[in-house]
Amino acid sequence: MIKIDLITGFLGSGKTTFIRKYAKYLEKKGEKICIIENDHSSVNVDLMLLDDIRSKNVNVEMIACSCCSDKSSRLRLYRSKLITIIMLGFNRVIVEPSGIYDIDEFFDCLYEEPFDDWYEIGNAITVIDSNLEDDLSEESNFILASQVSCAGTILLSKVQELKNNKKEAIEKVKNHIKKALKNIRCNKKIDNIIISKPWDSLTDDDLEKIRNSSYEKTSYVKESAIRNNKYKTFFYINLNISKNELINRIHKIFADKRVGNVIRIKGFIQRNNKWVKVNATKKNLKIMESNVGQGIILVIGECMNMKFVNGYFPEAVAIENKN
Repeated sequence: MIKIDLITGFLGSGKTTFIRKYAKYLEKKGEKICIIENDHSSVNVDLMLLDDIRSKNVNVEMIACSCCSDKSSRLRLYRSKLITIIMLGFNRVIVEPSGIYDIDEFFDCLYEEPFDDWYEIGNAITVIDSNLEDDLSEESNFILASQVSCAGTILLSKVQELKNNKKEAIEKVKNHIKKALKNIRCNKKIDNIIISKPWDSLTDDDLEKIRNSSYEKTSYVKESAIRNNKYKTFFYINLNISKNELINRIHKIFADKRVGNVIRIKGFIQRNNKWVKVNATKKNLKIMESNVGQGIILVIGECMNMKFVNGYFPEAVAIENKN
């Protein structure tokens, strides 16, 4: 049977960065891997960020359809992709969904015939930013907790960026997770499944532990946060501005309460025939040159006002997509 891993994490947590490290380790151990970028939108920036790890043993596929807002349509695309993968000789599949994701979509498919004869659920890994915001909305806390509810490993990201008392900051994140779990009446125990060391310090033993950490589906009270669809993505195409101007506008967007709750901004601009990649949350902004890219900036959040966000990108073509 083909093992299939689910790697979840709220917006900007660092799922794609971890997958790069994890896939390289699995390849070193002799596995043939297919990574599925499973996004509800028609544009997947993260797919390009994995392009350079493709090899004869590592492939990257995408499932995306901006018109598939209902669960049945998304599952149909997901099943079709899994059938295709069976014929390609992979022995491990890694699924990276959108940060706004209903985990039941993953399990519902794999519990059905004939997929339960072909695939074996390997691991559920949840990546959480160690700089997690204190004031997440009720809906965002629900998504965070629901993803943790099935995890065999909780992996804290960006630990090396923590300032002052790291131990205290990590304990604060743990308490946030526990409170979010309590709010959805989930009795998941997390203390023994959290890895809170900088990723550059992860050893082969650590990665082997993650590789065999499995999953644990713990019951919780389901909310309608995802179904209510407060989460949206705005696409800004062909944005022709300088790197410094982009940074300035991103800071202003996060500070402007009129735009709504912007959670993440990511994408690429092209300057002097070179791609510039941006990845920003309220607490963290990274911008660097990239060998690959696509002329698009994504603004992702909840209860956003497109009129005010558009005002920051008047040069670009604007498109709305509900997650």
